[in-house]
Amino acid sequence: MAERLERRFGAQIDWLPFDLHPEYPPEGIPRGELNRRYGESFHERLGSAFERDGLLYNPPPEVVPNSSAALRLTELARAQDKHAPTHDRLMQAYWEESQNIGDPEVLRTLASELRLEDSEAAITAGLHGDDVARATAEAQAIGINAIPAFLLDDRLIVLGAQPDKVFEQAFDQLARA
Repeated sequence: MAERLERRFGAQIDWLPFDLHPEYPPEGIPRGELNRRYGESFHERLGSAFERDGLLYNPPPEVVPNSSAALRLTELARAQDKHAPTHDRLMQAYWEESQNIGDPEVLRTLASELRLEDSEAAITAGLHGDDVARATAEAQAIGINAIPAFLLDDRLIVLGAQPDKVFEQAFDQLARA
């Protein structure tokens, strides 16, 4: 979706960490809990949105991970000028390959593949945890409470995976303001 916004609207995308569920235990939660929270059709709706955008929807079937360590790893990668490939690889691992990105072993494998230095400190020792917490708090302070979230021109927030029509209306609104 973000790449489509770049192509279609000339948007500049800056990915920032946002810990949507820091309360999840380190091992994550059973995927069935999401079904109880959001309804049985939740995965169908998400799958349809992914399909609409030409993406594969294949998250881990058993667990919704605690993504804190993955977010810290992306911030480590940012410090090493490797944020984009790390972010993209983690997204691919989770959404396409059904990998549990809350599992330290999965993250170690991906960090090695990406040649990230000092990854163990981010995965298990909390390195860059303050960066994730700060970015999450800043996002929440301006009304972001879902993912994905898009802050357009520092003035307008679009929450969720929305169709192009919503972004067309948002950019039109910004142009008129």
